[in-house]
Amino acid sequence: MLNAVIEPFADSLAPEDAAAQDTALARTAATGDMRAFEALYRRHAGRIHGVIQRLVGQHGVRAEDLTQEAFVRAWQALPAFRFESAFSTWLHRLAVNTALMELRSRRTGPRFDDDEDTLDGLGLADSAGQGTALSMDLERAVATLPPRARAVLVLYDVEGWKHEEIAAELGMAVGSSKAQLHRARHLLRERLGAHA
Repeated sequence: MLNAVIEPFADSLAPEDAAAQDTALARTAATGDMRAFEALYRRHAGRIHGVIQRLVGQHGVRAEDLTQEAFVRAWQALPAFRFESAFSTWLHRLAVNTALMELRSRRTGPRFDDDEDTLDGLGLADSAGQGTALSMDLERAVATLPPRARAVLVLYDVEGWKHEEIAAELGMAVGSSKAQLHRARHLLRERLGAHA
């Protein structure tokens, strides 16, 4: 019966069917079943890697490490998961928190180059290894933003967080979050306009 539950994720599943399968897999994985957790990993690794990479920038190997770290944390925390929210929501929040911890450690530890032009010329491919020129330009432009501006932009515009949540997570004032968002959008317009 478990084999039917851990079939690879099909894009044609309705969201409620995907959520139900996630719940079944998560409940099984919470008992220590590695096969069920591997199925969850296969279903969510691409999205988790994507959000982490957008938050920490184009340090590709580091984003991969943080993705693995997020899944290790999920495996460890899964027995305590109360299923009050969808598994995907819980996992996504755990991944965002993993990336934010990395950003916080950069402020107190060794600094990565904050030069806004450092990452020009690098592109991101989607999971199929292809992408449109516009999405490549957008991903490239987002990756070149200063770290705090990039984090605020991703959390607000992509992840749908409120400025109060962002401010609390990043240790800044709400007004600073709003200013960083304004700065990030302005820099994106400049960069994307220059490539048009």
